Amino acid sequence: MKTIVTGGAGFIGSHLCERLLKLGYEVICVDSYITGARSNMEPFLDNPNFQLIEHDITQPLLPEELDFKGVKEIFNLACPASPIDYQKIPLETLWVSAAGTKNMLDLAVKLGAKFLQASTSEVYGDPLEHPQRESYWGNVNCLGPRSCYDEGKRFAESLVTNYSHEYSLPTKIVRIFNTYGPRMRAHDGRVIPNFITQALAGEPITIYGDGYQTRSFCYVDDMVSGILAMMVKRDFKGPVNLGNPEEYSIKSLAEKIVELTGAKSKIDYKDLPQDDPKVRRPDISLASERLEFEPKVKFEDGLKRTIEWFEADGREQRAESR
Repeated sequence: MKTIVTGGAGFIGSHLCERLLKLGYEVICVDSYITGARSNMEPFLDNPNFQLIEHDITQPLLPEELDFKGVKEIFNLACPASPIDYQKIPLETLWVSAAGTKNMLDLAVKLGAKFLQASTSEVYGDPLEHPQRESYWGNVNCLGPRSCYDEGKRFAESLVTNYSHEYSLPTKIVRIFNTYGPRMRAHDGRVIPNFITQALAGEPITIYGDGYQTRSFCYVDDMVSGILAMMVKRDFKGPVNLGNPEEYSIKSLAEKIVELTGAKSKIDYKDLPQDDPKVRRPDISLASERLEFEPKVKFEDGLKRTIEWFEADGREQRAESR
């Protein structure tokens, strides 16, 4: 089967491309590299079933100019997902969620392809319901510093839903909760790569707030399994939460990473940014029931794999700089 993955050079996207190739798919990866990395694609470039297109999907992909014949599925993962990134480029973030999603939906209509939209737990904002179920409408500041991402993704969900109604297009929406693993960027502002890189460098661990705010963390292999299960599931559009319902305080996460790295880092507390969620944990009852989705990778095991990847990546970068 031939499939398109937008944002395929990003963290989750690159793991999705890798899994699809292992399953025998022909994969067309589309990425503008605004936050993705070509280096994530290097292991696949010699694979005859892999094609890499550098393109900003806020501009249409024209099927008459590219070989999209036989494409049956589109995974739309294109969007900055790190607070540091999307607060630096808020207009680009809004536009890829709006025009970018529309362009890929138009392509899906032309090709008669199934369409999966990667949404986010951020559609729930700073939630007043805990854990968060798909029926919860959220608590989002539509004018705040995170609104470019939160509201962009909420608009994209509405766009996908209305395209499905208007064109009888087979669509899917997954709401991705915090995901971690190899290929995360060291300084992208998310808590696990931040803590790991600080610990490995022997620097203080920076915690914003008192450290008692909570998150749940899903290893990337489990997340990819959930995304694929959603795409192949018949007669289920979602939205559906994908994540790991185990919940940890930010302080306990910092302490665990210090323990696993053997670092001597102290904790440096700073003010909590505006609109930063105090709690985040998915209710995955629907995913468990409809997709048989259950995260398999234990949190400590996933952290060890991620730390090992950052250690190896750091050694490689030091060797290249000599």
